[in-house]
Amino acid sequence: MKRRTFLKQCGLAASAIALSSAAQAGVKLSNNTINGMIGRRRPNIIFVMADDMGHSEIGCYGQTKIETPNIDQMAAEGMMFNQFYAANCICAPTRCGLMTGLHPGHATSRGNFEYNLSSENQEPQGYQLPLPAGTVTVAHILQKAGYKTGCMGKWGMGGPSSSGTPALMGFDHFYGYLGQVQAHDYYYATLWKDTEETELTLITNPGYSHDYMTEEALTFINKYKDHPFFLYLPYCIPHAQFEVPELGQYANKSGWTDNQKIYGAMMSRMDRDIGRVMDLVKSLGLDKDTIIMYCSDNGTSSFADFFGSNILPDGSGTLRAKKGWMYEGGIRTPLVVRWPGKIKPGTLTDHISAMWDFLPTCCDLAGVKVPKALWSQTGTWIDGPENKYKILVPDETSYNDSDGISFLPTLLGKDSLQKQHDYLYWELKDAHQTNTNQRAQAVRKGKWKLVRKRLREVPANWVSELYDLEADVAESNDLSASNPSKVAELIAIADAAHLTNPNFPLINGVDF
Repeated sequence: MKRRTFLKQCGLAASAIALSSAAQAGVKLSNNTINGMIGRRRPNIIFVMADDMGHSEIGCYGQTKIETPNIDQMAAEGMMFNQFYAANCICAPTRCGLMTGLHPGHATSRGNFEYNLSSENQEPQGYQLPLPAGTVTVAHILQKAGYKTGCMGKWGMGGPSSSGTPALMGFDHFYGYLGQVQAHDYYYATLWKDTEETELTLITNPGYSHDYMTEEALTFINKYKDHPFFLYLPYCIPHAQFEVPELGQYANKSGWTDNQKIYGAMMSRMDRDIGRVMDLVKSLGLDKDTIIMYCSDNGTSSFADFFGSNILPDGSGTLRAKKGWMYEGGIRTPLVVRWPGKIKPGTLTDHISAMWDFLPTCCDLAGVKVPKALWSQTGTWIDGPENKYKILVPDETSYNDSDGISFLPTLLGKDSLQKQHDYLYWELKDAHQTNTNQRAQAVRKGKWKLVRKRLREVPANWVSELYDLEADVAESNDLSASNPSKVAELIAIADAAHLTNPNFPLINGVDF
């Protein structure tokens, strides 16, 4: 089905056309959070996400070995978040949380669930659990608000014949990897391409895939320069395996291993291309009408000690652990946001935020309300295709809106109007914490952080740790024994936040 047909069937096309005309006419918009004017038109939104990049692997967050001058310029001209969190500690569920505005206890993807349908045998490694039909994404919302939408990079939310293709999830244009395992190879033989004019098609990859994703992104910006657009760039860099066309300034680094040189060159190549995106936006006269955000999908997975990936730039400590863990090193990520004329240059914020806040923030930027039907507390689970996974048929009487809170007031310097989270919640079935495949939850409430793990074992073996992040960002001093009431409070939050999902059984005695 072509995308335009899909939009018409969803009843979105007519309203999108009307809103598009209004946006191009230069209307001023009132947003929902602060009820103020956000500009002469709906801003273009560019969201760039690195893959497995550590918190402090860019210069503006304290990195000294890897050169990232363009991201550093973004920070100097915009805002850095000191306490921003990924939607999860591994790839697929982070992408789901970002797109749907839901924390892991409500999101449909809660791990790197892989399936392989006979109808999708072009890719023997399989694909990740697809977003189910009826899912509302940030791309759908912006599409309906008159935006053109594009995704170039690593998808991880469904294969080519599934309910979770980029086209069915609100994207007019897609170029990249549908499956995550394929994305580990930067010279993989084939990629996927989808546009308004063509169906989802396998294409031959002529070289280093990252470069072609960037070229597609630049083409997309040029094509829609006179139209509000949302560009989602989930780059694969610096996820292993380590491959790059040239080492550049890292070729002769003394004391670096070959892979460390490649890693540095990959990071600087991504930084170069972010600079190309910013330069194009400026040359088209769109600078003041474009907000650009940059973050990582989770914590680092490689060379943390060598690059100081988890050392905080203010010297307050070193984040514990890395990708696959519920400690800060697995889920805390940088966020850099640039919007000339709106965000005060060189700003730092301690606002506590997470990726599921992106959807309501985009709603505010576009001047639309957050939809109410983003997730359902109840419903009926049915068998999916070839019985590979389960699908929830939601009870429409129990629909809820986003778990997120718009951080637009923070961006605009209106801190007194910024709403705060009561808590943040994470869970993961296949946490790569040990070879025993532990299952874990985490809750942050104010300064307090609960890490609850070993949940696949009998309850007597469950472990609950408590940390005061204001005094101990390294999570080195477990305070659970001296604060049993706080532990009980946060466990109650975790229990309430977790909705059972048969694709991701988590807690022994509750889910299985």
